[in-house]
Amino acid sequence: MTDRLPHTLRSDALDNRERILDAARALFSADGLDVPMREIARRAGVGPATLYRRFPTKQTLVTEAFADQVHACRVIVDEACADPDPWRGFCLVVEKVCELHARDRGFTEAFLSTFPGVADVAANREYTVRAVAELAQRAKETGRLRPDFVLDDLILVLMANRGIHTASTTAQVAASRRFAGLVIQAFEAGPQRAPLPPAARLASTAATRT
Repeated sequence: MTDRLPHTLRSDALDNRERILDAARALFSADGLDVPMREIARRAGVGPATLYRRFPTKQTLVTEAFADQVHACRVIVDEACADPDPWRGFCLVVEKVCELHARDRGFTEAFLSTFPGVADVAANREYTVRAVAELAQRAKETGRLRPDFVLDDLILVLMANRGIHTASTTAQVAASRRFAGLVIQAFEAGPQRAPLPPAARLASTAATRT
């Protein structure tokens, strides 16, 4: 009996951790990052003390909750940048990143606001913005991306994509894909494209404008 007790405790602790992360993802997705920690604990079926023992701050909880999304975003950007056709890679970024964010409102909020102290999300945002800036420049050089595209337009797209609200995740993803298709058509260079109004400064990054 004594030999089995530590394993039981470790298993219970793991179960608590997963329940907390599942609850956090669900609440962040539905209500954004302002959800109180006590509400997350209640949803997970654990006490506040258990929550804070596993995740001492909301920043650490956000980092863990969005670890998969951060990795997925990085994979999308790396795949796009590796494509020998920069316009096709640029389109992939718009399509896949919009879909990724459509599945999780909380991740979008963390990505756009660089939630204080969430270093992994902030670093991923900076990496994404810089990589897409370079990809966009190459796409412009091929003549496929309209020449007046700027880096902040990517942030504008994600802000607009965040505004899509539907009754189900499936419908939200479908609407996001439609939105991404319209965005790509708008970004594609064409002989009759009217000049865009001046860009608003949205991307809090040191990356050079494209």
